[in-house]
Amino acid sequence: MATNQQRREAAKRKLERQLVRRAERAKRRKIIGVGVTVGVVVVVAGLVVVLSTQGGDDAAGQQPNESSSAAPSSEQIDIPTQRVQPAARPGPLPNPATCDYPTSGEPAKPVNPPNGQNVSAQGTVNVTLQSTVGDIPLTLDRALAPCTVNSFVSLAEQGFYTDTSCHRIGTTGLQMLQCGDPTGSGSGGPGYTFADETFQQLKYGRGILAMANSGPDTNGSQFFMVFGEAPLSPDYTVFGTISDEGLKVIDDVARGGHDGAFEPSPGGGKPNTEVKFTGVTVG
Repeated sequence: MATNQQRREAAKRKLERQLVRRAERAKRRKIIGVGVTVGVVVVVAGLVVVLSTQGGDDAAGQQPNESSSAAPSSEQIDIPTQRVQPAARPGPLPNPATCDYPTSGEPAKPVNPPNGQNVSAQGTVNVTLQSTVGDIPLTLDRALAPCTVNSFVSLAEQGFYTDTSCHRIGTTGLQMLQCGDPTGSGSGGPGYTFADETFQQLKYGRGILAMANSGPDTNGSQFFMVFGEAPLSPDYTVFGTISDEGLKVIDDVARGGHDGAFEPSPGGGKPNTEVKFTGVTVG
């Protein structure tokens, strides 16, 4: 028969095992923002947030692991319906702008850097991402981020995004769909980078279109579309908005869940419903 001392020691060991399991579960649930991978070397990131390499981009945090945990079911995913106020700069930028696109890493697809001279910092550009799950119309705002819009339009017109699948979706904590890497790994980019176009008043939430990055001034081709909550610091360049039609498409993808490939950090995984761009229309 066990003594009181033995029973106390057994109870203590049981409690310690329970605390360890709880800590592991909490760690798996933790979502760390959006990040980006650049070029060839994958790094850690923070949103969309940080994955990094040297010349690409990704809104993740670290490379996908072997986790097979699934995202919440449609009944468990809480998607806000209220759009956030579109971003607006406190003051206008110089017009025209001059943009620099230095070489960084190997491009995931053959592509030329955009012309960075006499870039307009006024007006908007309508873009439609045609995908296997439906069209996602976007409005790009040159006044917010002229160099970013210039790069995105250039990549779209060169076919960089065509036949590219979105590699990561987050459904809790940071609710966004991350795209723009032709390799589908989260580490591919266009072979060049460009500077952030951020400001302290930036807020993120439903309807916002922003660039993924791996730290200051490491933007490339990867971007993320926010369909819900996005508790991020103002470190990610906002360059437009997503239409209501596009948000409905993304909502359906989110309800389909993900494969947990980016758990526990930065969170999320590859969408269970594939989102592949079949074409991009500019204008």
